Amino acid sequence: MKATVYNLNRESAGEIELDDAIFGAEVNEDLLYEVLKAQLASKRQGTSTVKNRAARRGSSKKIYRQKGTGNARHGSIRAPIFRGGGIAHGPKSRSYAYRPPRKMRAGALRSALSLKAKEGRLTIVDTLELDAIKTKALAAVFGRLEVGTSAVVVDDLSNENLRLSARNLATHLVLPPEGVNLYDLLRHEHLVLTKSAVEALQARFAKKNGAAQGED
Repeated sequence: MKATVYNLNRESAGEIELDDAIFGAEVNEDLLYEVLKAQLASKRQGTSTVKNRAARRGSSKKIYRQKGTGNARHGSIRAPIFRGGGIAHGPKSRSYAYRPPRKMRAGALRSALSLKAKEGRLTIVDTLELDAIKTKALAAVFGRLEVGTSAVVVDDLSNENLRLSARNLATHLVLPPEGVNLYDLLRHEHLVLTKSAVEALQARFAKKNGAAQGED
């Protein structure tokens, strides 16, 4: 499929050929859900924890004799029913992270990229080279490109002026091609790619496909 390439004033600067397998694939919503769920689970801190009766301070001596007091039988002041006692079956620190198979992750990313293209929320520019580190100037560029609400902007990691200019734009995120991921694509309205980023993304998927064929 062909896509228009724009300059920074949103004027046509030619066309680029996009790989249909990456930008024109069928959108699999179930796959998007499963992989996004895994990404969000991996972001959970999993630090909530409580102390059980073994971890609480206090004597382990039997608090009163077994019979003859008219009270229930107890062996420790650290029992869960006492104030200051341990918590029974409470949460413990754990990792919630899990990793779906590689083919699932690649398929979900293809679906997300194809969804952006299908909905007209993919913008390709010839270059995003800026003369200086200037947030206001970059915001004006995004306004002209009509991606002012929120966007993932993908360009080479060496583009320092772009990366530093975007730091104070709360709704925009700059990523290198190797850092493009499902979570960030879905939580931003637009996707902005440079021509070099398109080539890098397509090379990334070609490398994955070659690795998959080598494993079979």
